[in-house]
Amino acid sequence: MTDHLSPSHRSWNMSRIHSKNTKPEKIVRSMLFSMGFRFRINRKDLPGKPDVVLPKYKTVIFVHGCFWHRHNCKDTTMPKSNTDFWEKKFSANVERDQRVKSELAALGWKVITVWECELKDLEILKLKLISRINDEDLMFAAEKPPKYNNSLKKQIN
Repeated sequence: MTDHLSPSHRSWNMSRIHSKNTKPEKIVRSMLFSMGFRFRINRKDLPGKPDVVLPKYKTVIFVHGCFWHRHNCKDTTMPKSNTDFWEKKFSANVERDQRVKSELAALGWKVITVWECELKDLEILKLKLISRINDEDLMFAAEKPPKYNNSLKKQIN
C-alpha cells in the first residue's frame, strides 16, 4: 500500500512531531505540579535528557508515545510502506530506551515510563506515579493543607 499523502505533505506532517514539550508531557507535568511536585525538564546532564526530573526524589520520568517507542497497545501499529526503514527506526528507539534506562539506574536514578495511552485515565496515572515514586512524603503531597500567613489565619478565624 502506498502513502496517500504527497511527499511534501508527509514531510510537513512529520515536521510537526516534536521531541519535547509535547501535549502528553505537558499533561504529566501539569498533574505533577498540581500534586505538589517540583521538577526540572529535559536535563542535558542526564542520559537521555529525561522529560521530567524530580531531583529531590532522584527520579526521572519519560513520557513515551506508544507508536514511536513500541508500547504493547492498540496504538502501536506498523506503517505499511517502507517497512525496512521503520523496523530499524523502531528497534533503534527501543534499544536506546533500554540503554538510557540502564545508565540512569547505574547512576542511582529511579526511572518511570509514562505511556501516551495511560493519559486516557488520569486518576489511575496519578496513583501509578505516586506509588512508583514511593515516598511517604510524596504520597500525601497533594493532601497537605496550604500554608497561610498569620494575617490570613486571623481573618479566617
